[in-house]
Amino acid sequence: MVVLDSPQGANEDSASARETAAAYLTQHCAWADLDAVLLVVSELVTNAVRHTSGWWRLRLRAGHERLVVEMDDSSPQPPVPREPDFAGGGGFGWHMVQRLAGQVEVRPLPEGKRVRATWLRSAVGQC
Repeated sequence: MVVLDSPQGANEDSASARETAAAYLTQHCAWADLDAVLLVVSELVTNAVRHTSGWWRLRLRAGHERLVVEMDDSSPQPPVPREPDFAGGGGFGWHMVQRLAGQVEVRPLPEGKRVRATWLRSAVGQC
């Protein structure tokens, strides 16, 4: 498992989160679709930075049969799908997360929420 906490005093660190996720997946879960997982990681970090005023924690856990990416953050509000704005206003991220991950769950935490994205191992490759 790898854990990455939001940097103190910084508003955003999605590049570091992507680098950490890429290194972990390369070493522990080569079967995963790296591009899809990195897009989900990027969106989860960006959403936590954009829609919360506090901390976030990213966790990646790879087992033999599944890959789990969890984002905990300080906001109790669940992500809300928005109508995509093709004029540059966003609204694509949450839809992408839901389509790229095999399963997505949102659970409340005592001081925020957890978004969990799960991928099951495909017939090709191994962790």
